Amino acid sequence: MEVNGGNRSGRRTQAERTAATRAALIAAARELFAEHGFAGVGTQAIVEAAGVTRGALYHQFEDKRGLFAAVFDAVEEETIGAAATAVAAAGAQGAIDAMIVGFDAFAAVLADPGITRITMVDAPAVLGWEEWRARGEKYGMAVIEGLLTRAVEEGEIAPLPVRPTAHMLLGMLDESALYLSRSADRDAALAEVREVTVRVLRALAVAP
Repeated sequence: MEVNGGNRSGRRTQAERTAATRAALIAAARELFAEHGFAGVGTQAIVEAAGVTRGALYHQFEDKRGLFAAVFDAVEEETIGAAATAVAAAGAQGAIDAMIVGFDAFAAVLADPGITRITMVDAPAVLGWEEWRARGEKYGMAVIEGLLTRAVEEGEIAPLPVRPTAHMLLGMLDESALYLSRSADRDAALAEVREVTVRVLRALAVAP
């Protein structure tokens, strides 16, 4: 696959070409998986959409599942990145308020049905529950643990075991996403989920 651009001489290195091919496959597969689901997309459709050969796909990924895993990771990075960016921008607020801001950013990404199809519907089945959880924790756990640690250090919440609390909050986010993905009225469901989430997070606060 050749794309204009690259180094100053106008020629790209093999590493650049490989990276471009991989990126094209992930982008094409992401769009197709979001619209049709993992089972509804064949590898031929993916390579045609990416503008590469089938051999290029299997050079980059072991199989369609391997490509799906790369798509899942890209979506998770984007989702958690959006939440982390929102939290950083709200740095002057208290830790609990920052968590609520992070939830709002997380939920805004999940408003896209294609995202929830990839991350919450197909991923557990395609990757298996253990791998799905491990990959999800890799991206979200550090953000939640960091906010909880900050809240304890600043005296906003009473000291508690951070790790298990982070697991419980991450589980709440995952279940919220599943609830949203299956709701006929996504806006109403989001309002309900947000109300519960805010109450749970506020309940952690030390009483004034």
